[in-house]
Amino acid sequence: MRIVGLDISKSSVSCCLLESKPSDVREFYYECNFYHFQNNQAGINGLLALQPDVALLEPTGVNYSKFWVQLLTRAGIEIKFIGHKELRRYRETHLGLPDKDDDADSLAIACYYFDYCGDRSRFVRVLDPVVSQVRESILRLNHLNKVQSPIINRARQDLAWQFPEVALVVSKRGVSGNVPLLWGWLAGERSSKKYDRLYAQTAGLGLSDSVKFHAQRICSLQREEQIIEDELAELLTDSKFAKYIQVFDEFGFGDRLQATIISFIFPLDNFFGDDGKPLVKIRKGRISGKPTKRYLSLRKFQKSLGYAPTQESSGDISRNKVSGGSSICRRAIWQWVFSTVEPLKSRKSPIVKELGEWLDQEKKSGKPVALVRSRTAVKAVKLLFKNLVDVLD
Repeated sequence: MRIVGLDISKSSVSCCLLESKPSDVREFYYECNFYHFQNNQAGINGLLALQPDVALLEPTGVNYSKFWVQLLTRAGIEIKFIGHKELRRYRETHLGLPDKDDDADSLAIACYYFDYCGDRSRFVRVLDPVVSQVRESILRLNHLNKVQSPIINRARQDLAWQFPEVALVVSKRGVSGNVPLLWGWLAGERSSKKYDRLYAQTAGLGLSDSVKFHAQRICSLQREEQIIEDELAELLTDSKFAKYIQVFDEFGFGDRLQATIISFIFPLDNFFGDDGKPLVKIRKGRISGKPTKRYLSLRKFQKSLGYAPTQESSGDISRNKVSGGSSICRRAIWQWVFSTVEPLKSRKSPIVKELGEWLDQEKKSGKPVALVRSRTAVKAVKLLFKNLVDVLD
């Protein structure tokens, strides 16, 4: 087996080719012939000339790794991904390699295969092609949100003295996909008698070209958002997602939240054991010493959505919190709790009503609102896992 470990940078890749694991990895590091290729045709030819059977790499973001992943996939080379934390621990603890550099990482990645190739849980799962498209679309939507926020804030600050009557107006896209009326009117792309009338009587100092340019940027970003959302809606019609969508509808998840969760948990089988069932193990409690059930599949599921419980302790201080996993999922689920579970008028399904009533009771007990929302999200994630298991069984 020809195994190549890849450490990917912005415009290049460091490679280590192995046919077996060296007996003394630290000494081999100083003798190894590492390869370095640029993101160009010469680099492509150089990597393929190594004729690897398996390529291993860290999932270093969609954009940096995508170039090489697509190349290797087309060449029919098997690809495996290694988690950042797992690789760092392996390099430092098991290999004792020198201070971190690209060559040392590529060597550690290649060695990792020989120690753990028989244990699939040691590798990051490879996404289904459709799910990969869904995740990329979600990441782009989140990027567009980040880009829009400062532009909208700047435009509103200008409107506060140029046209204060509309400075705080919340304008959304129309059902036909039109850009929001306010920004479309300010950009000169949509007409509105209402805003014409308000502007004729404004107490402000008059609109400047700066606001018009901001509005044009916002409209352009909104159109791009609409295109991506339409693509997402089409991707989610895939029959493989039907049962997932059925459960999501019971929770009142919007299209974007459904797509976000799908992109991080599909297929659910990835969280199960070799028998295709959720993993439950009996282990002794670290404090009590008594046998305790550990719901490992549920915990992995929670972690993937950003709501896994972790305990931090130092001396006499011990605290529990939710962390790890996807910050995008964690934020999206928190927003769902805030906008769908908490408001009484939004509780339109039995599950949302049940979660909302529980949230109300927690708030009445005097607990901090932020803590209650977080615990509601955890409760919802656990219930989501249970319902998905039941439907997909």
